[in-house]
Amino acid sequence: MSKNPTLILGTAIVAAVAAVLVYASVYTLDEAEQAVIVQLGAPVGDPVVDPGLHFKLPFVQEVRRFDKRVLSWDGDPNQIPTRGEQFISVDTTARWRIADPLVFMKRVQNERGATNRLNDILDSVVRDKISATDLVEIVRSKDWEVSKEDLARVQLNSEGDEEILLKKVQTGRQELVRSIFTQAASQMPQLGIELIDIRIKRIDYVEAVEQRVFDRMIAERQRIAEQFRSEGEGRAAEIDGDTKRQLAEIQSEAEREAQGIRGRADAQASKIYSEAFGVDPEFYAYLRTLESYSKTVGASSTLVLGTDSEYYRYLRDISVHDKSK
Repeated sequence: MSKNPTLILGTAIVAAVAAVLVYASVYTLDEAEQAVIVQLGAPVGDPVVDPGLHFKLPFVQEVRRFDKRVLSWDGDPNQIPTRGEQFISVDTTARWRIADPLVFMKRVQNERGATNRLNDILDSVVRDKISATDLVEIVRSKDWEVSKEDLARVQLNSEGDEEILLKKVQTGRQELVRSIFTQAASQMPQLGIELIDIRIKRIDYVEAVEQRVFDRMIAERQRIAEQFRSEGEGRAAEIDGDTKRQLAEIQSEAEREAQGIRGRADAQASKIYSEAFGVDPEFYAYLRTLESYSKTVGASSTLVLGTDSEYYRYLRDISVHDKSK
């Protein structure tokens, strides 16, 4: 018995249509997903948050998938004045997740829209809180204690910073971040978002203020260098003075000792001369006179002496002695 071709074709068509309908009506969610069913542009029913196999009306309904995981938000650094009119650059980050995908889809549509709203809310809250807080409350913790090393370093660098360092912190950085989180988190449920936490990543002076801070630091270091240099020059002058004083003392002592030696030598020479003079005074006088001739009379010397001069006596006697020969 032969099969009816029309029946076979009809069965195949029905099976194909059934397969397409089943394929179009079945969808799956993994552990990191949640979904909202949309029919003709409007959400239908409650959000689907359980992973696994799910069904929807084929061709009429579509699945809008949303991330169930924790997402991060990184804001751009903002220049914000503190309560003391000190401009600082504040860089913040936060973690959030989609708590109600139905509200999330209605209010912000997708993650890009959520990021834009987070930018507006978080930046605004951070700016309000920072501008109402002193710089010392922003950068320091309430339980942070000033060490002796910190105080000594500040006293060495700048006397004006000592008052800031010793200023009592009333709230501190943790309380500031907590207040920012509380105020920002209260605005998130209307967006279908749960704010998990927010952190201040970095706080810097803005470029203009930072340059003034650097100039101040340079000036302080130059002042300290000048102080060290002045103390060094004073110490060098003191050492140089001590050296000169010691040198003068040594020279004076050496001169005194030399004078003593010279005096003793002269005394000894005088004694020897006296003893020699006592043995033969005439010979001694003759010898001393000859020695004086060698020192006073040279090749170009001219002496004008009388013939009866005592200084000329030995020369005259020598001439007379030569003529007698």
